[in-house]
Amino acid sequence: MNINNSKNNNFHIAKNILLDPFGIDENTINKAIGIIFSNKIDYADLYFQYALRESWSLEEGIVKTGNFSINHGVGIRSISGEKTAFSYSDSISLDSILKSSQIVRSIGNSNSSSYKKVYVPSVINNNLYNNSNFINSLSANDKVNLLEKIEKMAKGCNPLVSQVMASLAAEYEVIIVAASDGKIVADIRPLVRISITVISEKNGRREIGHSGGGGRTDFSFFSDEILSSYVDHAVKESINNLEAIPAPAGEMIVVLGNGWPGILLHEAVGHGLEGDFNRKGSSVFSGKIGERVANKGVTVIDNGSIPYKRGSLNIDDEGNETKSNILIEDGILCGYMQDIMNAKLMNSNITGNGRRESFAHIPLPRMTNTYMVSGSSTPEEIVSSVSNGIYAVNFAGGQVDITSGKFVFSTSEAYLIEKGKITTPIKGATLIGNGPEVMKQVSMIGNDSKLDSGVGMCGKDGQSVPVGVGMPTIKIDKLTVGGTTN
Repeated sequence: MNINNSKNNNFHIAKNILLDPFGIDENTINKAIGIIFSNKIDYADLYFQYALRESWSLEEGIVKTGNFSINHGVGIRSISGEKTAFSYSDSISLDSILKSSQIVRSIGNSNSSSYKKVYVPSVINNNLYNNSNFINSLSANDKVNLLEKIEKMAKGCNPLVSQVMASLAAEYEVIIVAASDGKIVADIRPLVRISITVISEKNGRREIGHSGGGGRTDFSFFSDEILSSYVDHAVKESINNLEAIPAPAGEMIVVLGNGWPGILLHEAVGHGLEGDFNRKGSSVFSGKIGERVANKGVTVIDNGSIPYKRGSLNIDDEGNETKSNILIEDGILCGYMQDIMNAKLMNSNITGNGRRESFAHIPLPRMTNTYMVSGSSTPEEIVSSVSNGIYAVNFAGGQVDITSGKFVFSTSEAYLIEKGKITTPIKGATLIGNGPEVMKQVSMIGNDSKLDSGVGMCGKDGQSVPVGVGMPTIKIDKLTVGGTTN
C-alpha cells in the first residue's frame, strides 16, 4: 500500500507538513533504513518533527516578552543490543537523511541483512485531542488582553496584592515516526499553559503565590471560571504565606493534599520505575517485581491516554500507542515503564513510554500522567485523625536520588494540623524521606484523587517533557519535616 492512500487524517496533515514539501516519500525512508541495515542492526527509526511555539508574558501591565518560533528537523536512530547510535539534522532533505543513515549504521557489525518494507500508515485508536492548528485562533492583542484580564482579576481579589505576573504559552507540534518494522505513524499535538505569580505585601513583608494550568487543548479552555480558579489559588497562597509562622521540625504525621502534591510521588517513586534505571540495576526498585514496595491500598498508575491532559499522547515518540499501565497495585510492584530498547533487553512489554524532547534527542522511558488511585477515606476523615502534624498542599521543588530513593521537597503552601483541624499556615517546611519507605507509611488514602491543573515539566538526562502528576489526599504516619523550630 502506498502511503498516499492512508485513511489516517493525522497522517495526511503531517505528511503535507513534514514530507511532501521536502520531497520525502516511502522510497526515501526505505533507502535510509536500507543503508542502516547494510550493517547488522536490531532496529532503526526516523523521527520527523515540526513545532510551532508562541509565548507571551505580562508584568504590571507591560508586555515583557513575546516570542514566536518554528522548528523542524529529523532524528535518525539505530539500536544494536545495548548500543544506540543517533544523528539529527534541522534540515529535512534527502541528503541529510542519507548522511545521517550512514552515520548511525556504524554501531552494527559488518554482517549485512536484506531490508525492504512496505510502509502502511496505521490508524491510531487513541483520539485524545484535536489536531487543528489553533495558534492563530486568537490575535496577538487578544492574547495580551487575556493576560491583562488575569492581572485585573488578581488585583481585585485582595488589596494586599502588590504585583502580578502572568504568562501564556502555546505549542502546535506535528510528528511522524517511521521504523524498521514497517510502522509509519503520525501525531498532531496541541499544548497550552497559563502561569500566574502573585506577590502580596503587608507591613514590609512580601510573599509569593503561584498557580496556573492548561493541557492538550486550545485557548478556549481558559474560561473565566478556569482563570478565576487559577487567580484565587495564587492569591490565597501569597496571602496565607504573609501570615505563616516558621515550620516545625522533626518526625511527624504529614497529610498531603490531592493533585499537585503528586509531584512527590512522581519524583520519589515514578522515576525509579522507569525501565532504563531498572535494567541497569541503579533503581531502588530494581529486581522487585512481585514484591511489596508500598502499603496495602497504594495503587500507582501511569496513563498517557487520558483525553486533553498535559502528559497525554496519542502515540509516544517511538510510534507506540499510549495506554494505562499499573505500576504498583495494592502495594505490590507490577512493572516498569518501557521504551522499545529497554523492553527488548528486559524481555518485557513495550508500554508506550518512549519519550523525547525533540528530534535532536533520543527517546528514553519516561512518565506521562502518573498518579495514585483513590482510596475510601474522605479528606475530612484523614485530617480529623491527626492530633498533631502538617498539611502540605503545594510544593516549590525538590531533589531525588534514584539509586537510594532519598528525597527532599520544599513546600510552598502548608499548614499545621492541630487536634484534627487545619490551622496556622507555616513557611519553610521541607519533607525529607525515602520514596519506598514513605509508601509503606501511607495509612489512609482519600477518595479524591485528581491530576494537577496542567503545569508539570519533567527533566531527565538533559531533556524536558510535559507531564501530569496526581494523587488523592493521603496520610503518611511518619515523615521527617525540616523546619526552623523544634
